[in-house]
Amino acid sequence: MRTRTENTARVVVIGAGMAGARLAAKVPDVTVIGEESHAPYNRVLLAEVLAGRYPADVIALPPAEVRRGVRVVRIDRDDRLVHCDDGSVVRYGRLVLATGSNPVLPPLRGLGNTMPDGVHAFRTLDDCMALRASVRPGVSAVVIGGGLLGVSAARALAECGAQVVLAQQGEHLMERQLDAESAGLLRSHLESLGVEVHTECRVRGLRCSGGAVRAVELADGYELAAEITVLACGVRPRTGLAQAAGLEVRKGVVVDDELRTSDPYIHAVGDCAEHRSTVYGLAGPALEQADVLAEVLAGRPARYDGTRALTRLTLNGPDDPGAGSLDLAAFGDSRPLPGDDVIRLADATRGAYRTVVVRGDRLAGGVLLGDLAAVGTLARTWQDDAPLPAETSLLHLLTNDGGF
Repeated sequence: MRTRTENTARVVVIGAGMAGARLAAKVPDVTVIGEESHAPYNRVLLAEVLAGRYPADVIALPPAEVRRGVRVVRIDRDDRLVHCDDGSVVRYGRLVLATGSNPVLPPLRGLGNTMPDGVHAFRTLDDCMALRASVRPGVSAVVIGGGLLGVSAARALAECGAQVVLAQQGEHLMERQLDAESAGLLRSHLESLGVEVHTECRVRGLRCSGGAVRAVELADGYELAAEITVLACGVRPRTGLAQAAGLEVRKGVVVDDELRTSDPYIHAVGDCAEHRSTVYGLAGPALEQADVLAEVLAGRPARYDGTRALTRLTLNGPDDPGAGSLDLAAFGDSRPLPGDDVIRLADATRGAYRTVVVRGDRLAGGVLLGDLAAVGTLARTWQDDAPLPAETSLLHLLTNDGGF
């Protein structure tokens, strides 16, 4: 088959997610190649689309020139060419991998190469719209995974009127961000929305009939009725192109402080990138990496030193967005080590919970639920890795001004 070679851009970006779109908005003379047919969108707000709070077009990012629905199949590093599945070949001066990540599909009995009807990942806008089309009041839904994505999906499905069960293998919800007490409050809130929560619950398989899921089988032999099953078991960096091209890959595509891979003409940003042994898998670091790389590509001095990311989540009640809501913020490491100071405030009357961990003269992490008035000051202090003023009482850290 004859191919056509295009020499349209000095910079070529593979991936039109949030990192790729951010870079396209900042770098002139750029070609962005994206597999999805949609314009770039804010992936963080997919749960709001699923819940029916926003139509899909509301989460679209600022317009960017993207070759949509095109998949890159090979990178030729010797000639600096990108080969696409539509037969086109694009020449690059600098190449940026913003290939993102894929949802982790657990090794469940009954889950083969083809998803049974009713089983959904929750990663893309297509995933979201397919799930939205399947939900109706009273439908039985099981969400497998109690991290940030699983909690968001369970809340959204409950808002749609589904009968939702959330199955989490770990000891408590959102183990990466929350301590046990705050996770317990989150669980209580989800249960108040009608979500049935099971922790320390290992899923063994899916029971299907006629090509459609009917139940989720647990390791103890119990079955959860399921007309819809959502797999929210984490994500894995998409590194296949990089590996096939001979780039250094560990958990993700390894990059230095200029987001440069082992090939000096190729960079990587976002979910697929591994910087200083860390793969973030979050929107905030992806956008920060894109901003730094835009400076690097413009020939200006810039370094990426890592991101200290804040996790925020708002869970509203299904009937009234202003009633029964729970605001949550978490940063750093809320699990204390020996020798750490822990300051905790629980106010049942106001429905507020705050805890911070102090390690030496610095904030190590914290969790706030309900009343987030102090989160701005605390998060800035943590993000700046600044020492706490000697005169600051540890108890004052939980006041609205963070004791400053």
